[in-house]
Amino acid sequence: MKRRIFLTLVAATTAASATMLAAPVAQAADEQIKIGFIVKQPEEPWFQDEWKFAEIAAKEKGFTLVKIGAPSGEKVMSAIDNLAAQKAQGFVICTPDVKLGPGIVAKAKADKLKMMTVDDRLVDGAGKPIESVPHMGISAYNIGKQVGEGIAAEIKKRGWDMKDVGAIDVTYEQLPTAHDRTTGAADALVAAGFPKANIIMAPQAKTDTENAFNAANIALTKNPQFKHWVAFALNDEGVLGAVRAAEGRGFKADNMIGVGIGGSDSALNEFKKPNPTGFFATVIISPKRHGEETSTLMYDWIKDGKEPPKLTLTSGMLATRDNVAEVREKMGLASAK
Repeated sequence: MKRRIFLTLVAATTAASATMLAAPVAQAADEQIKIGFIVKQPEEPWFQDEWKFAEIAAKEKGFTLVKIGAPSGEKVMSAIDNLAAQKAQGFVICTPDVKLGPGIVAKAKADKLKMMTVDDRLVDGAGKPIESVPHMGISAYNIGKQVGEGIAAEIKKRGWDMKDVGAIDVTYEQLPTAHDRTTGAADALVAAGFPKANIIMAPQAKTDTENAFNAANIALTKNPQFKHWVAFALNDEGVLGAVRAAEGRGFKADNMIGVGIGGSDSALNEFKKPNPTGFFATVIISPKRHGEETSTLMYDWIKDGKEPPKLTLTSGMLATRDNVAEVREKMGLASAK
């Protein structure tokens, strides 16, 4: 009888010990998960925000996040090797050159690291997307359409006759994303009844405000017949350049509608000015999903074997000086700064 009681107590103690040890072991396994987040321009606010949201995911899930800036192909390859040396299991990357695709995939495979891309999608030797690598990007064309639709709606709200309106299309054709964004804006305008002949191409040498200003100035000089102007571009800076050029020709807020893309500090500062300017709105794109969601997807892939979707495209929200605070809050940006 005593022996039976003793054996029962031993079995119970062993079971209890096993139960007590199970949770710490599982937790330790989670703590060992390490994920890299490689970006091409670590100094840019967009990538800083992506990192901030990735850190939120790391805190919530309990994994270690390794942030690496890699502005060149050489640094990308070094970063991947560095992650492997740290015993990371995977990484999220926005590469400085999408043509590095085959090399990055081969390096990740050699180092036995899972990978997914964000923002810029890798291409193969023929320039086609590498569809085997999960990717989260921005739908450039659809965001462009949002710009065009926003401009068209404001034209109608102001009661302008579209035949009297010129559109400055600040282009940068050598960048596919820029082409898709401005094409989307132009297509949306035409679909809304805007005369295609009134869209004036204004090629810029670089994607900044100064070069956009110079390009828009030429468009304005060559087309004095329009009573009103609208402008769209790859980003906020391009539209700001067009707005400044129009102001120099006497086109103020009541005769100018510029809609940018990005929700940059430049755009936000424009909205903070005491009086409205021709910079009417911006389509804000949020780094929240691109930082937090990609990191979470990678974590789930490593921990549970659940591979991320092959392709996820995000969009933006149109913000004016009247609703910009509300839009930023909805997109999770109010807490990112």
